[in-house]
Amino acid sequence: MQSKLIASAAFAALLVAGSAIAQEAGIPKQSVNQELRARLPENIRTEGKMISVNNGSFPPYEIVTGTEMTGASSDLTDAIGQVLGVKIEHATVGGLPALLAGVNSGRYQFAFGPVGDFKSREEANDFVDWVQEFVVFAVQKGNPKGITSLDTACGNRIAVMAGGSAERVIQVQAEKCKADGREPLTVQSYTDQPSSILSVRSKRADAFFSSQAPLTYFVAQANGQLELTGVGQKNGFEDLYQGAVVPKGSPLGPVLLDTIKLLMSNGTYAAIMKKWGLENNMIKEPGINLGGALPK
Repeated sequence: MQSKLIASAAFAALLVAGSAIAQEAGIPKQSVNQELRARLPENIRTEGKMISVNNGSFPPYEIVTGTEMTGASSDLTDAIGQVLGVKIEHATVGGLPALLAGVNSGRYQFAFGPVGDFKSREEANDFVDWVQEFVVFAVQKGNPKGITSLDTACGNRIAVMAGGSAERVIQVQAEKCKADGREPLTVQSYTDQPSSILSVRSKRADAFFSSQAPLTYFVAQANGQLELTGVGQKNGFEDLYQGAVVPKGSPLGPVLLDTIKLLMSNGTYAAIMKKWGLENNMIKEPGINLGGALPK
């Protein structure tokens, strides 16, 4: 119970910081694009809304508190809803598997994410990729364990998000540490980002291995307790694209793609990404299923 209270308090502090960022820049209201709206599935046009599902806070993209969401993804889905003339609501589920299952079952129309796009995931879903990401480590200030790469992670406790691509990569590294006769790597899997980063701040984990954008956000809010390492390295990944998720073959995918292209052309995409400190994650051209193979 105490750890949950600490996590809640830490998360509340992040929400305050996120709200301060959000107030720094206004995003222009969009006009309805009738051509794009006409391409929406008829049931969505009739209902006048879509539900975008998330699996908890993923700052600075998704900052979830109760039923409310802020962050870059919230700003972008607001703009998308305005362009398409529909209301976009947000729902939260526990973990990536539940998110994908909810989208594929039709319970939710899409997940804006961004969610990592890999060929294996493209078998059941289409990804509308709108950011490029990198995977790094968040460690205690001064990096006392000397974790600078996957190879130096052996003998340490590494936190990851359960069900994510980073979890698979770190599990492969754990097997490699074992095969090489080195000290074992302990994988700690968590269902959300705040719990993962709290494990490092409380020294229950030696590092959190995850996407650079949210880790940069968490490090900035950690009052000098944390730092990033492994920046500028592949860390088990090739080019890593992330985006919105729709069911395989859904007509909503191309509509979202062209709506994002419109928001890029009118400057809204860049304004939102810069507002949330995501300049280094901007993609030059969005696309469907740009992802590569998940590392083995």
